Amino acid sequence: MFTGIIEEKGNIKTIQKTSEQSITMTIGAVKVLEDVTIGDSIAVNGICLTVTTFSSNDFQVDVMPETIKSTSLNDLITGSEVNLERAMRADSRFGGHFVSGHIDGVGEVMRKEKTANAVYYDIKVSTESLDLILEKGSIAVDGISFTIFNVRSNIVTISLIPHTVAETTLGQKSVGDIVNIEYDMLGKYVQHMLRARLSNQTNGINEELLKNTGFINE
Repeated sequence: MFTGIIEEKGNIKTIQKTSEQSITMTIGAVKVLEDVTIGDSIAVNGICLTVTTFSSNDFQVDVMPETIKSTSLNDLITGSEVNLERAMRADSRFGGHFVSGHIDGVGEVMRKEKTANAVYYDIKVSTESLDLILEKGSIAVDGISFTIFNVRSNIVTISLIPHTVAETTLGQKSVGDIVNIEYDMLGKYVQHMLRARLSNQTNGINEELLKNTGFINE
């Protein structure tokens, strides 16, 4: 479990193919290695990965085919910077929102605009997940916890303060770049429970009716 509050930017030292569909990455870091042990979880651009080996200035992770297929990892090369966060502690402040590190899919940056001290991003997301998105709700983009400022169709608007621009990799993203998306965990559980209940309803209230009356977005 993570919070979406990035601890530091790491860098990809090596990427090695272990098969046609899996890789091993070595990632340079400092802060997240302060208390690391084998088997720890570290979020890399929002993806929960397990530490397999480490040294004083880097750690190694194995990446499975499904993770490569459903995230932006294919865009990384040697030297790429990545957002890093250790799994949350039960005795620490909880500054973001509940982030599992299990990416739901990718989004595409459609607009980047600086206004005063903020940088606004419009990100195109999957139309299949629109009922998980709401204005003032939470979303994780490349592992960073954000409040959604606006939703138009399948375009989500987020805003970066100067600290986020400086301390994460998202400030370097441009129009057309791909980012990892994780929707609010609590929303996903509510969606799952409602769909299960609606599928068993026999009193005339069903998912189609709720869509037609505007309770569920198409």
